[in-house]
Amino acid sequence: MATILLAFCVVSAFTPLLTRLLSVRAFYLIALLPAAAFAYTLGQTATVTAGDAVTESIPWIPTLGISLSFRVDTLAWLLALVVTGVGALVLLYCARYFAADELSLGRFAALLLAFAGTMYGLVTADDIVVMFIFWEITSVLSYLLIGHYTSRRASRGAALQALLVTTFGGLAMLVGVIMLSVAAGTTSLAVIVADPVSGPAATWAILLILVGALSKSALIPFHFWLPAAMAAPTPVSAYLHAAAMVKAGIYLVARLAPGYADTDAWMPVLVTIGVWTMLVGAWRSLRQHDLKLLLAYGTVSQLGFLMVSVGFGTRDAALAGAALLLAHALYKATLFLVVGIIDHRAGTRDLRRLSGLGRSQPALLFIAVLAAGSMAGLPPLFGFVAKEAVFTALLEAGRAGDGWGWIALVGTGIGSVLTVAYSIRFIWGAFGTRPTMAPTALHPDRWGVLLAPVVLTAGTVLLGPLSAGIDPLLAPYADTVGGGGDYHLALWHGLEPALLISLVLVLLGALMFAARRRVALLQATVPAWVDAGHGYGVTVRGIDRAAARLTHFAQRGGLPQYLSTILVVFVLALGFAALVNRTWPDALVPWDYPAQVVIALIMGIAAVAAARVGQRMTSVLLAGVTGYGLVALFALHGAPDLALTQALVETMTLVVFVLVLRRLPTGIMQHNRPIHRRRRALIGVLVGAVMGTIGVIALGARQAVSISAELPRLTQEAHGTNIVNVVLVDIRAWDTMGEISVLIVVATGVASLLFVSGRNEVVPRLKGSRTQRSPRNRRRVVADPHASSAGHAVTRQSWLLAGRTIPAPDRSILVEVLVRLLFHPAIVVSVFLLFAGHNAPGGGFAGGLLAGLALVARYLAGGRYELGEAVPVDPGKILGLGVILAVGSAVGSLFFTGIPLESAYFSAEVPVLGALSFGTSTIFDIGVYLVVIGLVLDILRSLGSEIDRQSDAGTAPTPEQETPSGGEPSGAEPEALARTEVLP
Repeated sequence: MATILLAFCVVSAFTPLLTRLLSVRAFYLIALLPAAAFAYTLGQTATVTAGDAVTESIPWIPTLGISLSFRVDTLAWLLALVVTGVGALVLLYCARYFAADELSLGRFAALLLAFAGTMYGLVTADDIVVMFIFWEITSVLSYLLIGHYTSRRASRGAALQALLVTTFGGLAMLVGVIMLSVAAGTTSLAVIVADPVSGPAATWAILLILVGALSKSALIPFHFWLPAAMAAPTPVSAYLHAAAMVKAGIYLVARLAPGYADTDAWMPVLVTIGVWTMLVGAWRSLRQHDLKLLLAYGTVSQLGFLMVSVGFGTRDAALAGAALLLAHALYKATLFLVVGIIDHRAGTRDLRRLSGLGRSQPALLFIAVLAAGSMAGLPPLFGFVAKEAVFTALLEAGRAGDGWGWIALVGTGIGSVLTVAYSIRFIWGAFGTRPTMAPTALHPDRWGVLLAPVVLTAGTVLLGPLSAGIDPLLAPYADTVGGGGDYHLALWHGLEPALLISLVLVLLGALMFAARRRVALLQATVPAWVDAGHGYGVTVRGIDRAAARLTHFAQRGGLPQYLSTILVVFVLALGFAALVNRTWPDALVPWDYPAQVVIALIMGIAAVAAARVGQRMTSVLLAGVTGYGLVALFALHGAPDLALTQALVETMTLVVFVLVLRRLPTGIMQHNRPIHRRRRALIGVLVGAVMGTIGVIALGARQAVSISAELPRLTQEAHGTNIVNVVLVDIRAWDTMGEISVLIVVATGVASLLFVSGRNEVVPRLKGSRTQRSPRNRRRVVADPHASSAGHAVTRQSWLLAGRTIPAPDRSILVEVLVRLLFHPAIVVSVFLLFAGHNAPGGGFAGGLLAGLALVARYLAGGRYELGEAVPVDPGKILGLGVILAVGSAVGSLFFTGIPLESAYFSAEVPVLGALSFGTSTIFDIGVYLVVIGLVLDILRSLGSEIDRQSDAGTAPTPEQETPSGGEPSGAEPEALARTEVLP
């Protein structure tokens, strides 16, 4: 099962490439994966039918008891077949539904396939935390699929609405999942259900989980998101909103029912909300003119029916609910696919504009009639078998004295009357002939588009007579639910009450459709504001207005006011916590050695001076003193790694500040003098005092033994002696991976603020720079036009490739010489730090910073062209390669040990060099090294080269004279370069 999920992940990642190569034919190829998963699940039938389960478990987070565990029992087997079978058919349908020029076809195909894999993981996951992760992934993927048409406001709004509603339910569910797993002492769903917990905590946990289930399955009061989601392409509606995602909540209730159906709030909540949803959805369906909306509200209604069935808590109701779940997936997916065909061929879904399709499309009519008949509960279709089973179970419960059985029977009976009415309305609206209208003109059909509806309809038809054979496949799940009962699925049970109830309900539904005009007049009396969607809009707008008013109140007065508010809240919150604290160190040590006091005084004076000086650059340099003070403290405390890294970070920070500040006025607040100085000084002093107090409290709050005593042993096991580096790349590699991800986000954010048309369009380079790198005579004496004021040239050596592009007043031959002499040694030392970091001070982060500073020196000495010549590669490629190496080392270990980021080592005796050890953690560190270099290069190109280009007053080459990496420029080059051969 884990292999199947990994296959879904990998194939989804390559699907956009497949669509570029194969166009819509790629759907045929990727449909093979869910089809193979369907066949694999079908192969587990014998085990599942015998009452056993197929299990698989991979340790993931042992300290929390969380593992990648999967379990296929009867319920998971049924849902897995629905998810994979319908998913494969919908992908085949997409191959004929979409045209080759469909917008973002590759992205759509990848997301739909990924969704199928996520749903498979959701229904087979045995760990409740892992199941929740899949649950939330479906919300994200559904958001992307619903909003496929990004240019349409309706699609974007519907996608956001679905995401907000399902995520809100998911957050409530998360709290319930944590409470339930803690109370049960395990995260295994099988154990949680087999040995249910009780008490108030369990009741609240179940109620919170039900909130998530109700929101995901679009039950009242969360039902409004499903009709709005019809803005998605029809395949999405057929799969997500009929067969798969909306079944997630139904599945979760069915999964928990064997253990928690006796919980106090279970029956009232599910029966009340289920019946209410069935009635409201069916009633709203009768008002719709859009065929897709008609089916959407019908789906809401049927989901309420399903929730009553699987949540009723008896053995017979559970069996009926499982059968109804399968029947609903078959007929509702078929009907959505039929609507997609009508929409494509007729160009409309409005039943008021359709006429005569039944005569021109008899095959499509036949398919739709069978599917709608199953939805209405007509024999001998499978929908009839499932509905009769539900009525029997509810009737038997009522006869046994369960009042909720009568409530559920009456409510679902009325809902079934409405279901018959809107089923007939669908067939009449889509295929009926209207005497006052000409037959609807149809576009040419695409071969093969009927394949998926035909297969699904065949299942609906065949499973009715074969329902007796389906019974032993579903009974093992039903037998896990208490409440007694011995009902069996069959097409014919004789003249029983449920059959008579079904016949009466069908006749009443037909009469209701015949009186549709009167029904429409009655529906018109309902006020327009009686709409949950309207309530959602009012709520969202109210939150927006409240947020705007709160923002206006709390965030006015500019940046100083924002910071003051944040810092005052910080002082009040943590200051109060410090006052009520009872944990203080036994003794306070003012300092460890006298140098600490001197360094602290210098840092304090520099910090105060930085706040008082009037020059920006001076303030930055003074702030840098505090950073270098930390370098001294780290060094004196025996932490050379931290000292080295802090020194490099502080230097790089100063460079970034300088790059930004060079475009700002020299003075601070030249026009508006600072106000409230005393207030701000007081806030600053209080923040420092509170922070220092919290530090003292933290030092005295430790109760357990520090884990630092184990770090030397763990470091030796990781084949290293430098604890800091081993912690970063091995013991806490997950944290490091998150940190480099943040660095990439920072680089992207900085670049997006400055690059107007594209961050990687052009790497500024000199014209013909490839041909000018002669292996001989690499330094020449050339004419310098900038140095001549009397019309004659003055000779000067060119030490850098692009040194000639810098105007003479801005050049420094000393800087050029120093950069020329130190650049390559700095790169060599950075590589040394990279590989030596496992056993000595250094590592990928420190080495990358040093290499970045070498690039900074090249840029400061020679400008943007020098930077382009030093690294003629887009920074994004360097960042991407670094991430690939870091993540690849994590994923690669899955194939060897099954644990992400578990290191492997190769040790050997090498002549001359002696014993060498190379591990996968080194590959991870190389990835960090490249990410840091890419970040520095991206910032230099953004805050340096791009600002230079945008603010160039004409002294630098024009954009036409810049060339992409490795290419030849167009246009004339500057006069200086035309007469100068620039060499490294």
